[in-house]
Amino acid sequence: MGALSDKNIELLNDLIAINNDRIEGYAKAIDLVDKEKDIDIISLFEKIGQQSQQFKAALTPLLVREGERPTETHNTMGELYRMWMDTRIGIAGDDRYSILAACEKAEAVFEKIYVDIWRGATDMPEKLVDMIKSQSEVQKNTQAEVASLRDEHGPA
Repeated sequence: MGALSDKNIELLNDLIAINNDRIEGYAKAIDLVDKEKDIDIISLFEKIGQQSQQFKAALTPLLVREGERPTETHNTMGELYRMWMDTRIGIAGDDRYSILAACEKAEAVFEKIYVDIWRGATDMPEKLVDMIKSQSEVQKNTQAEVASLRDEHGPA
């Protein structure tokens, strides 16, 4: 215990919180699409939710080892969550392109937060920085998948 600074513990909790936001956001996005026509979108959104669950599962033991309890709340800045709420309000009907475009924008916010955290981690152990970078790379590939699917559906 005590290997991580208070700042790094806070950063880990921020990562867990934005993953909570992401999980909730994609659950909301699934509710917005047509359950019969949008199987491909639902499959991708479920995969992304599972990805964030895996990210949290990798981060949580690091906090527990420090004697800390991982957050169950959302990102304190609320950027990602607010984006999802705005998305929900701004989308009408089953416009697949708009939903995917909003999700791609949310993924860009998610990526920026992740990159800002690992770039700002000056005293973080290298193994931890590598894990965060790895999660960021996986997420970046996912963002490309969302963008590709969005482009397949074209503007409404």
